[in-house]
Amino acid sequence: MTASGTFGYGYEYKDYFDLQRLGAVVVKGIATFPSHGNPTPRVAEVSSGMLNAIGLQGPGVEKFLHGAEYMPFLRTTGATVFVNIWGKTVEGYREVAERLDADREGIAALEINISCPNVKEGGAAFGTDLKLAAQVVSEVRRATTLPLITKLSPNVANIADFARCVVDAGSDMVSLINTITGMAIDINTRRPKIANLFGGLSGPAVKPVAVRMVYQVAQAVKVPIIGMGGIMNAADAVEFMLAGASAVAVGTAIFADPYAPIKVIDGINEYLDRNGCKSVREIIGAVILK
Repeated sequence: MTASGTFGYGYEYKDYFDLQRLGAVVVKGIATFPSHGNPTPRVAEVSSGMLNAIGLQGPGVEKFLHGAEYMPFLRTTGATVFVNIWGKTVEGYREVAERLDADREGIAALEINISCPNVKEGGAAFGTDLKLAAQVVSEVRRATTLPLITKLSPNVANIADFARCVVDAGSDMVSLINTITGMAIDINTRRPKIANLFGGLSGPAVKPVAVRMVYQVAQAVKVPIIGMGGIMNAADAVEFMLAGASAVAVGTAIFADPYAPIKVIDGINEYLDRNGCKSVREIIGAVILK
């Protein structure tokens, strides 16, 4: 599937390939309100990856549900659609989930982005506080019967604790990892390359961290895991599956190659054929430790 924030709302890629070929189109984050995002510059290329501080720019839930290039378009494609949601408060998460639940045609699942700062708690990210993470997931769970995925932040001491926390609170699946906080400075101007100072690091640089965390989470919970973080090709995707991911999401690679998700899908199938596997299920969690 596509990682949220890297594939727009699907409309932008309609001329490249049939969206039904993807496991899911995971759209950019949706809140109850429109968001213009952070000031520019907000993207910077770094060694083996990129920093971004887009700031969750988005149209808001009403325009997403009714704007021609958003959900109405996706309903015409037959694609599986996961809607990434976020808020500045626990109530904000619940409200956007309620609104999407009320107009759920074509929506297969909600992905809860808990890496957002809680404005009522001094800016602490929901995803770095076990109590806040549980509150968000519990509130969203009460607001909808749609399947829930919680997207975990890697900026924590023990990722397994957070996986157990959100599953206990009602999450049906988990996805990981979100970006790792980073910074880059232009040595000629001596200014930060990101106007927001810090950004989220993604791309190949984070893949070993992501694979490790997926493995740890697979040992901690018994729900499907969507692995992501630096998947550039099929070999990367297979590595995540061997670590315990049931599915994978391609993100940063799309900026370099819009066809990257399709190439990963084809490459996984080729790997399965070469290794005599009849189903992708045969490689999930199949890492050999001894």
